[in-house]
Amino acid sequence: MNETTTGPSQAQQPDLDWSQVRETVMMLNLAVAQIERTMHDGDDSVQTLTDSFTSMAGNAEVIHAAADKLAESAERATILSNCAAIEGKMGQAIVAFQFYDKLSQRLAHIAHSLNDLAGLVSTPGRLYNPYEWQGLQQKIRSKYTNEADRRMFDAILAGATIKEALSLGDRAANDEDDIELF
Repeated sequence: MNETTTGPSQAQQPDLDWSQVRETVMMLNLAVAQIERTMHDGDDSVQTLTDSFTSMAGNAEVIHAAADKLAESAERATILSNCAAIEGKMGQAIVAFQFYDKLSQRLAHIAHSLNDLAGLVSTPGRLYNPYEWQGLQQKIRSKYTNEADRRMFDAILAGATIKEALSLGDRAANDEDDIELF
């Protein structure tokens, strides 16, 4: 019994039904799936770290409170200084989690943008309509939450190379003083 599929032609065995647009959409869908799987894996790890740090912070507070009740001694000073060091490291970990959150949100925006692009490319009536492309670009740009990303986007649309756009984005990011929480 010879099993054959009746689906669309593929690049490995093209026929008259083969389409570079369909191949492009499949590759875009693959990129979206990989991004989403990576984000899911990262979220699981970060949740474990968050739970661990929350528990450690609670333990550090209990130790600090207990040490505050001790009489003045070298041991008390050692315990309190170590508690302060732990609390400082916890602060650094919170900043790292904020950067991870920013990374995760960027990857989510990228996945949504690629998915929207795949939808446009796979619809012939939209594919050849410049207004559809303009709408997609406006939709993507509107989701950027910081100036560095907007500058990179604008530079790419103006014809800049990836390297040039990254350089513009880096300069804009350096101009932003604080961590952006969004």
